[in-house]
Amino acid sequence: MMAIPGATAAAGDGMERHEVSQEQYDTLIAQCRFSDLGKAKCRAAVKRMYRIGQADLTLDCRTYSGITVCGTLQLSKSERSCIRHSEQEGIPFRRAEVECYALS
Repeated sequence: MMAIPGATAAAGDGMERHEVSQEQYDTLIAQCRFSDLGKAKCRAAVKRMYRIGQADLTLDCRTYSGITVCGTLQLSKSERSCIRHSEQEGIPFRRAEVECYALS
């Protein structure tokens, strides 16, 4: 899910927390319920990586089958396999990515 793992302002690595809107932040937190990383670790990573402020118009948010996700998803091996299978069945990649992440 995190595009830049481990890069945080708190870590002193010179990276600032990424600014997103409240709605984008809420989506990032909510999508942790699907994460193979584990809900608590995922939420902690979101809190380290993002801060609430102005909306990031470049943040890739998408909704399929009533499920909204934002950012780069960290997919498991089985989720990647699900995506390949779905694409072979004619489902577009972006839809398959969201559905396989959330429903597999």
